[in-house]
Amino acid sequence: MRWHELQHAYGSAAGVPGVLSRIAWGDARVGRDALDDLALWIGELAVFEATVAAVPFLWDLAVAETVKSRAGVIGLLQAVLEHGNPPKPQVQLQAHRAVLSRRSTAAQLTHDRDRAVRAAARDLVTAIDRHPGESCCPVRSGAA
Repeated sequence: MRWHELQHAYGSAAGVPGVLSRIAWGDARVGRDALDDLALWIGELAVFEATVAAVPFLWDLAVAETVKSRAGVIGLLQAVLEHGNPPKPQVQLQAHRAVLSRRSTAAQLTHDRDRAVRAAARDLVTAIDRHPGESCCPVRSGAA
């Protein structure tokens, strides 16, 4: 992945892999702080090219029992699904598809041992089921 060629809310996404690693391997505080940073970069305000690239990694983190902030990761996946990028509808559509494509994973997480993960997963499944699909982001022919 060429993260340095991708953009997030504040510019180059070159730092995203390091933040993903802190979420994956950090203790509860480090993971939570890294997740807060990542949310600002790729999902809380709008979705970006870096969001599309990060979503598969977020799904991997959501199912990894060693990750201390899995409920937060699932919440970020829901934020991605709920936010857009009207000037870049193709990016929005790709980001939403990346979340929607793993509904079965979210459904599995509703049976997780961790109560917070179960609750976050239920909220995500509900958001996925309520999502309007392709009509969420009309892409004009030739749009970037």
